[in-house]
Formats: sequence, C-alpha cells, structure tokens
Amino acid sequence: MATLVTYFSAEGTTAAVAKEFAAKIGADLFEIVPEQPYTAADIKWTNPLARCNREQIGGKDVPVSGKIDGFEKYDTVYIGFPIWYGQAPRVVHTFAKGYNWTGKTVHAFATSGGSGIGKTAEKLAPSLSGVESVDAKLVHSSAEL
Repeated sequence: MATLVTYFSAEGTTAAVAKEFAAKIGADLFEIVPEQPYTAADIKWTNPLARCNREQIGGKDVPVSGKIDGFEKYDTVYIGFPIWYGQAPRVVHTFAKGYNWTGKTVHAFATSGGSGIGKTAEKLAPSLSGVESVDAKLVHSSAEL
C-alpha cells in the first residue's frame, strides 16, 4: 500500500510543510485546489464579509478542481490545511466528501498563526465517509509530523 499527503494552502505555509514531509517519507502529493482560487481579499479573515468567513459560517461546499487517480491504493492519507474558524476550511471538507475513506488511516495536520487545533478532527470526521478514526495535530514544520 501507499501513502498520500494532500494539502490545501492559502498562503504557502501549509504547502511548504506538506511538500517537505511528502519528500521526507516518500509519499505521493496532491494539492487541494478550489475551482475558484482564493484572492488575498477572500482570505482576509478580519473582514466579516470575506469569502473565507462566509464559507465557514455557512458550512458551504467549495468545489474542488481535480481528482486523485487511484485513491484506493492509499492506506495512509495525511491531510494538511490552515485552521479557519477552529477547523479545516470548507474546501477540505468538500474534497474529503469526494472519496471513500473506508479502511484508511487519516492524519490531519494544520498550520496556524494563532489558533489551536481544537476539535478539528471531530469536525472533519463526518466528511471522511467510512473512516474509522482521524487524528489532528497542529504543526509549524514537517519535523513535527
């Protein structure tokens, strides 16, 4: 079986951690990309009307561009993302809903400028159809994974 590192990164922080970690463990890499890319204004969380805030508060699905070929071959999947409103961004939930997670070990990792990991794993689990368990960890570098 194989290992996959997936990630969504708004400003490059999570991407750097994911790429370094995937290279270190010899895993495949997949970037979660929204169909409509985020602009700097979209992710300005201090603006209550910013896209990121509207999506998180509304619990909206955010369409994802691209699909993982051969997802069934992976037994371990790492999912990386920044913390938005104490959980994964909605685009990560939409991505997760697109696959069958039965029999897979899932490790979520998050980067954050100030938020803690909170209940990230519990909030992400319902989007991971069939997963037995998911854990989540706040990291600042790939060495912490």
